[in-house]
Amino acid sequence: MFADFRVGQNFKAPSYAYIPQQSVRFEVVLGDQTIPATSRIGDRPALSQRIEGTGLAVIVHETTDAKLTYTEWEKFTGFVEHKDFKTALEEHAKRGLPRTGFKETYRRYVKSLVAIGDGKGADRNMGLRIEVIALANPYTDDLSGGFPVQIMLDGAPRTDAQVEVFARAPDDTVTSNFYRTDDQGRAVFPVQADTEYLVDSVALEPREPTDPEKDPVWHSDWASLTFKTPK
Repeated sequence: MFADFRVGQNFKAPSYAYIPQQSVRFEVVLGDQTIPATSRIGDRPALSQRIEGTGLAVIVHETTDAKLTYTEWEKFTGFVEHKDFKTALEEHAKRGLPRTGFKETYRRYVKSLVAIGDGKGADRNMGLRIEVIALANPYTDDLSGGFPVQIMLDGAPRTDAQVEVFARAPDDTVTSNFYRTDDQGRAVFPVQADTEYLVDSVALEPREPTDPEKDPVWHSDWASLTFKTPK
C-alpha cells in the first residue's frame, strides 16, 4: 500500500515526506486489525507498506498542531466566510484582537478509504477529535441514492455544520459543493463513477493566550475523508 501526504487546494498539492515529530497517529485499520505505519523519517510516499489481508482499509492520520500568523485581515475574513464560521468576526472584535499579526494553530485529522482485494467492509468511528465517517462503502455499495457521511466532534454528532465536497473527474476537472449536516450530523451527496472525492469539515474555536503576541488566539481542527469510486 502506498499513500502520499498532500496539503493544498482543489486536489493540487505537492507530496510531503513523513516527519515523525509532525504526526500524533498514523495507522491502517483493516477489519479488526489496527496496523501501525512503519514509515521512517523522510519517507516519500509517507506510507509504503505491505498490508496482509483483504477488505476496506482505512488509513488514519492525525498531525500535531501547526501555527500560522495572519499578516492580512482579508485572509482571515476569507477563511471564516468560506468555512461558515458566522460569529467569528464579531467575536474577534469583541475580544479586542488585532486585525493583523495574530496567530492560529491548526490540526488535521485525515482518513482515506482504500480497497484491498474485494474491498468489503465498513468505515467506523476511529475516535478522532473531529472525524468524517463514511456510512457506505464506495467500492461495494449501491451509491445511486448518494454517499452518506456523518461528522463527529468530541464524540457527538456535529449538527447543522457545513460539509464541503471536492470531486475530481477522470479529465482532472475539479468541482466543489457545500452541504449541511442534519440533527444526527449526517449529510448525503451524489457521486459519479471513476471520481476522486475529498470530504471536508472544519471546526474553529477561540484560544485564550498568555501572550497575545506569541500565543495563538484561534485554533482550527480539519477533518477530511478521501476515496475514489470504481469505474
